[in-house]
Amino acid sequence: MGGAENLPLKSNILFGVPEGQDAFVLKNRAIEAQQTGGVALHVANDDARAQTLIDLMAFFAPEIEIVHFPAWDCLPYDRVSPTTQIVGQRMKALMQLKARGQSDIRKPMLVVTTVQAMTRKIIRPDNLSNIGGFMVTVGGTLDIENFQKFLVQNGYERTDTVRTTGEFAMRGGILDLWPATFENPVRIDLFGDDVDTIKEFDASSQRSGKKLSELSLNAATEIPMDAESINRFRAEYRALFGTVNHIDPLYEAVTDGRRIDGIEHWQPLFFDKMGTLADYIPNRLASIDHQGHQVFTEAFEHIDDFYDSRITFAKQLVATNKKNKGSEQVIYHPVPVDMAFDVNVEQNWTEFSPFKGEESTAAQGRDFADTRGRPDGDVFGELKKYIASFNHHKIIINAYSDGSRERLKGLLENAGIGDIVSCDDFEAIKKTPRDKTTMVTLPLARGFTNDQFVVITEQDILGDRLVRKAKKSKKADAFLREVSSLNAGDYVVHVEHGIGKFEGLETLDIGGARHDCVKLIYDGGDKLFVPVENIEVLSRYGDADSVATLDKLGGAGWQARRAKVKKNLLEMAGKLIDIAAARALQTADKFGVDNGVYNDFAARFPYSETEDQLSSISAVLDDLNSGKPMDRLVCGDVGFGKTEVAIRAAYVTAMDGGQVAIIAPTTLLARQHFENFSSRFAGTPIRIAHLSRLVSDKDKKLTKQELEKGTVNVVIGTHSLLSDSIKFNHLGLVIVDEEQRFGVKQKERLKDLRKDVHVLTLTATPIPRTLQMALTGVRDMSLITTPPVDRLAIRSFVMPFDPVIVREALMREHHRGGQSFIVCPRVKDIAEMEDLIKELCPELKLIAAHGQLASGDLEDRMTAFYEKKYDILLATNIIESGIDVPSANTMIVHRADMFGLAQLYQIRGRIGRAKARAYAYLTYQQNKVLAETSMKRLEVIGMLDTLGAGFQLASHDMDIRGAGNLVGEQQSGHIREVGVELYQQMLEEAVADARAGKTDRQLSILGPDRCRQD
Repeated sequence: MGGAENLPLKSNILFGVPEGQDAFVLKNRAIEAQQTGGVALHVANDDARAQTLIDLMAFFAPEIEIVHFPAWDCLPYDRVSPTTQIVGQRMKALMQLKARGQSDIRKPMLVVTTVQAMTRKIIRPDNLSNIGGFMVTVGGTLDIENFQKFLVQNGYERTDTVRTTGEFAMRGGILDLWPATFENPVRIDLFGDDVDTIKEFDASSQRSGKKLSELSLNAATEIPMDAESINRFRAEYRALFGTVNHIDPLYEAVTDGRRIDGIEHWQPLFFDKMGTLADYIPNRLASIDHQGHQVFTEAFEHIDDFYDSRITFAKQLVATNKKNKGSEQVIYHPVPVDMAFDVNVEQNWTEFSPFKGEESTAAQGRDFADTRGRPDGDVFGELKKYIASFNHHKIIINAYSDGSRERLKGLLENAGIGDIVSCDDFEAIKKTPRDKTTMVTLPLARGFTNDQFVVITEQDILGDRLVRKAKKSKKADAFLREVSSLNAGDYVVHVEHGIGKFEGLETLDIGGARHDCVKLIYDGGDKLFVPVENIEVLSRYGDADSVATLDKLGGAGWQARRAKVKKNLLEMAGKLIDIAAARALQTADKFGVDNGVYNDFAARFPYSETEDQLSSISAVLDDLNSGKPMDRLVCGDVGFGKTEVAIRAAYVTAMDGGQVAIIAPTTLLARQHFENFSSRFAGTPIRIAHLSRLVSDKDKKLTKQELEKGTVNVVIGTHSLLSDSIKFNHLGLVIVDEEQRFGVKQKERLKDLRKDVHVLTLTATPIPRTLQMALTGVRDMSLITTPPVDRLAIRSFVMPFDPVIVREALMREHHRGGQSFIVCPRVKDIAEMEDLIKELCPELKLIAAHGQLASGDLEDRMTAFYEKKYDILLATNIIESGIDVPSANTMIVHRADMFGLAQLYQIRGRIGRAKARAYAYLTYQQNKVLAETSMKRLEVIGMLDTLGAGFQLASHDMDIRGAGNLVGEQQSGHIREVGVELYQQMLEEAVADARAGKTDRQLSILGPDRCRQD
């Protein structure tokens, strides 16, 4: 390094440069660095700031090559690994930087990283070739054995079906893999050793996408697992921590050449020497965000605290293990700080150049808050004057989404601000004449001005609008098609031959032509090959863990069962058909209100509705006014706004004279709904009542009387609302929250209700039967897959219970002013966990709550937590449904393997309901070996870090549990299902018969080809 390397970093960097203008400054720096053969580097304070810079640079300076080097998305000395996507992005960045150093091409380049990424040491360039990459080209050859070896050694995991990044699957001549930096997986089709085609495909639908001419594959790991690296790790580990003479899963896994979760935190032991980002950018022009040095200081304090906690806890465990011979706990040996982290980063780097406001003539833009705050304020009039004051600048108006851009454009045109041109890139802005106003979509909250442009944001004009990055939406049906995906070992049903076992895809040469076939194994080892173009004759029975008896290929057993199905099909489907036919004939009250009154009520909603939310509300209101009984399922992720859909429906029904019953699965959720509805309906003539065990007997009696008289318009309660003792004067709408939580008796009562009244069901994770009925059209369905504008995805970690991580998680939440949940599977676990948490975090206040408490005591405790009198709520799964505490954004789930998949998702949904990033730790006992299905549940939950994943989870649940039966019964381990087309035809026939007064429908209308076994 040059002599300037040891100069201290400068402060006041980026100070005085408004957001947006910094993209122009960084563009100039990249060009300046390129002129001397170097690269510009900018260190952002955090990931969100880095991503905003990248998005702004991509728009305002598309000619600059951007390299993003992110930090690991896990804590120092953690038990979990960084996600595959993050590792893949880091490796891609390092490969780009290394390739640039070996190339003569000198396009301007900007490296964007963060303080956290700079603190950690990384693999040196000369060791990068040990991990390296792999190139696959169409028309070239591919040695499958070497390629699979590369994938395994470089962090890819072999699976039966590719579902997420870092996985690959091999089926005959087809190789599927999901590269760490790709948005979609890739399918390589081989003819022998020749690469025939490379295509992207949709992981849900399995449909092919765009063709690729080549595939450049980066590693999905920063740790090589070759013999040399393994031997070096073993030697370094023993040198640091002594002879391994006790249970040590990490040491055992590496010795066996296996990767273990969290292995990256021992990365320095795999290399003779670690490097830094400076090794990849010897000639650079570097800058850092304002207050970046303070962020560096805080980061190293955080690292030191973690290391000290690990050392302290390790010493305690050594003493404990000596006393408990035979039941020792695993000791976490942390790598010394100076081995894993660049403790001298602020001294060893080249001077970070000052980056101040005087570098440009830019200034913060105009905020029209003063005008908005006046009763007579004319925001659009002031905006028009402001725009007119600039004669030589181009005007850019920015919106936070494409939808809001169109709405804002309409408002501006109505206000007389015409000649507006929508632009999707910076080139279009530059080509637009100065007398026209341009509109764009950017992640920019506030506007700015410079010597060429005036940028005005939607937030400047209309007030606090939260900015989010627009995400590519996937159609909802893409999730649904995943239900039919098959894994090796799954049981399937052939329409003619019965239950067989799916072995995989196999390519057969028949008559000189190749055919991809599904290979099925039947009783006795008989094989059946089904061409993939005829896959519709197969349906999924269950996964490999299911209990099923294989049919004999060509045997009589399957045909006998089909004949039996033919005989009792009408009996099986009769009730559902009768109810559906009755509903098709039944007329229902029409409910609707004047648009002006409704719009006034809707305007009181304190948030901006998402597009999915608006479409769901519209569908529900149309159903209420259709004259037919509504039976609609609204499926939306936790916190995505299903309750507002219910509130709008209840308002319209109650205002038009109908009564509304809202049924919740728990008393706590019923109480919360009562509070929410009461708040939203304040100031309206609608009267709301509450019925649950939290209500006194006197109030219950009075409410029942008023319901019968009709003086109560909306009643909210638990399943007791379905009892025969509740009499309504004019029941028009029943709203059911999380129907899957109710018992058989309550569900039968709901089925009967569906004949005469409107029914709206809300759910985040529908059970397989409910989901299947919605998919087949038996019930109408609306999906809310768009998250609220300020919502961040929950970061989930699946790990053994670790006191150090638990304390850090709880204290981190406390220091940012939030609250935490700790969830136990059983009441008897509460006392032990309470003692442990009080020992780990004596400075935090904890309160326990569970279903065995008296109703008054439970309510008092929950109220105290709502009011932030306690830092931690220690509870059972009573918090599962609907508890809404926006300030609680950290959750520890103890023994998460004891919960079901939908339960875990619902429990986790109690956090992440505000603007703050939420963290969920799904823990299990340290020395316990989990059952395969339990581990699969935890892995699925940990994998679903995206927003709106509840519907995807329901599809995974169908994979794990099987779809169940649409109508029918289960006998001898075989679930019979009426096909969708058959159901629709039966329904039409039943309706026609009902209209004609016929009640003696015969089974003779059915042929054996109209049923199938699943």
